[in-house]
Amino acid sequence: MGKELPILPASAQPAEAAAPEAVTYSRVFCQKENSPPLRLLIEFLKSRGQLPILPPDMDEALLDEWAWTQVSLGYARDRKPVQIFCVRDRGTFKDVYEQEQQEFLRILAAFDDVEASIASEYVTRARFILTTRMAQDDITDEGYDFNGWILEFYQEQCNGIVQVDGQGFFSPKGELIVDLTVAMEE
Repeated sequence: MGKELPILPASAQPAEAAAPEAVTYSRVFCQKENSPPLRLLIEFLKSRGQLPILPPDMDEALLDEWAWTQVSLGYARDRKPVQIFCVRDRGTFKDVYEQEQQEFLRILAAFDDVEASIASEYVTRARFILTTRMAQDDITDEGYDFNGWILEFYQEQCNGIVQVDGQGFFSPKGELIVDLTVAMEE
């Protein structure tokens, strides 16, 4: 049975809600059945000269778990970490997976070129979606590089295609193949 949480009266709420934090999302639509354990990502990042900062309370055994759903990885102690989510075509967050998949298939349907149909195939065949979230007002060039290595790892290890909000879908060589800035403006 779940723990009951106290309900705060309306008067306990701040008079003016803070504006939501501006964030950038990027995704890898992965065709491999399961996400690699986090330990492999950490080793990959270290091999690329990155020093990922794990949450202090993280159990070491969780690094070998393939069915993880969320983790925060820092790239600098004085910066907010990159939030990483993994939603699958089965399990707890299947509804989120299906929403994301359907939304991107809808967007890609507006294009009639080969690149968009390739991207659409990746989205259709994805078994899980790896998503990163970065705070726009706190990210540095090093943070963008760190995020890029995370995306590259999943693209290579899980037969995936990268999508970045405000930009589009990218080839394995890092070339923009489906420009979604046009679709977002319409």
